[in-house]
Amino acid sequence: MRVNVLQQTPDEGPGAIQSWANANRHELYIYHPAEFGQLPTADQTDMLVILGGPMSPNDELPWIKAERQLIQQLLTAHKPIFGVCFGAQQIVKQLGGAVHTAPAKEVGWAPVTRQSTAIPGVPAEVTVLHWHEEMFDLPASAQLLFSSAHLRNQGFLLGDNVIGLQFHLEPLPNNVREMVVNDGDYATGSVLGQTPQQILAYPESVETESLTFRLLDFITKHRSVAGQGQLS
Repeated sequence: MRVNVLQQTPDEGPGAIQSWANANRHELYIYHPAEFGQLPTADQTDMLVILGGPMSPNDELPWIKAERQLIQQLLTAHKPIFGVCFGAQQIVKQLGGAVHTAPAKEVGWAPVTRQSTAIPGVPAEVTVLHWHEEMFDLPASAQLLFSSAHLRNQGFLLGDNVIGLQFHLEPLPNNVREMVVNDGDYATGSVLGQTPQQILAYPESVETESLTFRLLDFITKHRSVAGQGQLS
């Protein structure tokens, strides 16, 4: 299976998503549309991952609009899509929903709680990395998956093949270090009240990586069986 990743900024890479692709022997292609202007076609995509970044879906940039066109093509084709932070907001925006300033800026480690049992094996609560100050409205056709103390709409499931998360599950320890050393000042003004040093010092969690694997397995379970070993 060909997994196409849209990486919006240098310091927010695929992390555990790449580990999952490697473990399943999927081919991973990483695109940098903001820098190079390149996107895959829908025909080249068996699964799409849209990662986070400092931009907003409300920005009037051609590559942001082009990403949403690709998202629509994959929604129509019922292919798996996994959106993180900005990526989740892009999915919602394409579905006609709103993206706007959140009630509180969240940067740092804090728990989210499960709001649906649609995906088996998801823990009732898990501590994750937050890195945002915008939020999405829940699409009418989607199930709410996760909430936090400061934000209700932290994750959604659309059908059986699309997941959007406002928070980050995917960063491995080296990814967290990369985010903090390059963008640690972003923690200023966060309701979580954590310094960059405190974010770095949070102990490594295997729970977030295993949950990443579980969510990706869920949205690809039909595709993986039908298309194993095939590349677009």
